[in-house]
Amino acid sequence: MSNTEILGFAGALLCCGLAIIVALHKQRSAVHWAFIIGMAGLAAENVFFALTVAAAVPADAIFWQKWRLIASLCVSPVWLFFSLTYARWNHLEFLRSWRVVLVAVFTIPIGIAVLFGNNLIISADQISAGQWMFQLGLSGAVSNLFLLLSAVLVLMNLESTFRAAVGTMLWRIKFMILGIGVSFIVRAYVNGQALLFHNTLAFSLQSVAAMGTLFGAALTLRSLFRPGHFETNVYPPRFVLRTSLVLVLAGVYFFVVGIFAKIVEFFGGDTDFTLKAFILLVGLVLVTVLALSDRLRQQTRLFMNRHFQRPVYDYRSMWRRFAGETASAVQPAELCQATAKFLADVLQSLSVSIWLVDDKHENFTVAASTFLSEARAKTLNLTNAQAIAVIQALEKRPVPVDIDASHEEWATALKQCHPDQFRSGGNRICAPLMYGGYLVGMIILGDRVKGEPFSWQDLDLLKSVADSAVAGLVNIQLSQKLLQAGQMEAFQTMSAFFVHDLKNTISTLNLMLKNLPANFDNPEFREDALRGISKTITHVNHLIQRLGQLRGRLQIKPVASDLNELVLSVLSGVETSPQLNVVKTMQPLPKVLLDEEQMQKVVTNLIFNAREAVASAGEVRVETSQNNGWAVLSVSDNGCGMNPEFLNQSLFRPFQTTKKNGLGIGLFQSKMIVEAHRGRIQVESQLGKGTTFRIILPIPKQSYELQATHS
Repeated sequence: MSNTEILGFAGALLCCGLAIIVALHKQRSAVHWAFIIGMAGLAAENVFFALTVAAAVPADAIFWQKWRLIASLCVSPVWLFFSLTYARWNHLEFLRSWRVVLVAVFTIPIGIAVLFGNNLIISADQISAGQWMFQLGLSGAVSNLFLLLSAVLVLMNLESTFRAAVGTMLWRIKFMILGIGVSFIVRAYVNGQALLFHNTLAFSLQSVAAMGTLFGAALTLRSLFRPGHFETNVYPPRFVLRTSLVLVLAGVYFFVVGIFAKIVEFFGGDTDFTLKAFILLVGLVLVTVLALSDRLRQQTRLFMNRHFQRPVYDYRSMWRRFAGETASAVQPAELCQATAKFLADVLQSLSVSIWLVDDKHENFTVAASTFLSEARAKTLNLTNAQAIAVIQALEKRPVPVDIDASHEEWATALKQCHPDQFRSGGNRICAPLMYGGYLVGMIILGDRVKGEPFSWQDLDLLKSVADSAVAGLVNIQLSQKLLQAGQMEAFQTMSAFFVHDLKNTISTLNLMLKNLPANFDNPEFREDALRGISKTITHVNHLIQRLGQLRGRLQIKPVASDLNELVLSVLSGVETSPQLNVVKTMQPLPKVLLDEEQMQKVVTNLIFNAREAVASAGEVRVETSQNNGWAVLSVSDNGCGMNPEFLNQSLFRPFQTTKKNGLGIGLFQSKMIVEAHRGRIQVESQLGKGTTFRIILPIPKQSYELQATHS
């Protein structure tokens, strides 16, 4: 048996071992079964690779290579499912949003294998003993493209999960993601090379794939020795494509390799080009693994501090980073999660939890943690007596304190809230979150990389971050109270108008019901009663319809309309007293895009307001004109006018009115309608002199040009 065959069977044996270890797990969920089936598929790939190497004739080599390709096609969808569910608390949301892709990736391999299996590999040439060069058919090329895209999707999802994890959660899943990631990086490389080099699959590429599987399986085996690797829950963002570094690097890599492949081919070729590219890829992977090592990062920082007199922290960059990571937080939980992630990374502490004091000031609730799930945190809650003792003790110590160095009862209780994850993680530190002399919450850190003790610089930074975090928490709480107060004020105002209007309506109905027994036989009374009931129902429906305009975005259906005709139709339907003088000045206007039903409401509301402002006697002027491509409708009155304070602060706001019986909805609704037409409203008013409203609407370019041609 050659070394290459041993490589294939060793990889298959290791993958089978991993599948068996996970299969023996007491509780097996969908992600466990995906891992088991995926590892079994990788084992089958490696077995078929080893049998290909052992083949003596081209027909046998093509047969086993075809089955290796089919196994690859079948296992890729399983690993995509795994990448969408592994370590993700919200994996059901991802499965729903990716359901079309999942159906496609599970269907395509079956179609290729059943319908086009005979065209996967056309021929095989033996280069030397055990080494083959395969020429792919059309379905083989499509299969490699499918495998390449599937590998990129798997890597993108693994990257998203990796970037969302911090602290102990990252420690638990790091080698699992790296192991699977390395395997699929190599698979993407092999499939990409096969497509770049004229749809040929060289023996060296298959050896690279086998080595990648063996290397990735070894890293995955390392992860199984870390507890909780399948129970970790992180919250990656749903939009993976927008922030994926894998997608960018994959595009750049294949673009660059494609260019160099053409250059090498132009100058006669290089038999070692594929191997050199793979060595470069493996080197990049190893550098990535080392760069993600918490120990190496800490040792590098300590070396720089010790030998180059570098300050431990650049506070300006620290504050810029902290402010940037917490600026978008609008909920206490979001701010706490960002703070915990920041401290875990900066202070190299794998276990960070933030607990907030409840409303009764009698206990704590966990707001964010890098190692505790919500269910686990509930089992660690203190009793009310313990929590009160902790609150009283921390309010006397407004600085970070080493709880492992204290043997008091309150410190023992805090150790219960924050259990050790590592024996060599060092002491645990508690930083109180104080505001106005009262405890708002606390930050507990532990499990520092290499168990390094916290220096005074670390504690000083922790105290500063705690002070900033509590200021942010208080601001969020005050903002929420202000928002709730505004909502309650709006609700009370709206309720007052409803109550007032409905009270009058009910009084009318009540009077009618009292007179009903005595006058029921009177036909005229019954007719008046029915008319009154109908009028009341119409009034209530109109009130509900007007209030309904406050919700959502207004949708209009504009058509080319004559603004002058619309205004005249509204004026003809408005009743006016003999003492009221209505002056109409209508200039010729081109067609304007209007939703006539909605715009009639605006014109009607403005004319009614003007009529009420001048009472029974006075003058209302209605004018239309055009100015620089805009149609202008002006409604003026010489009535009471409005004071500057109401004009600047309350006009166009709902439930703000100067009328005794008004709801304050008409002008708010009118402004919504005009702005939906891409227009605007201008107002001029003086107390005792009157008010002018101007509706300014855009004239379509074709209407404006048509009018200019006719004139």
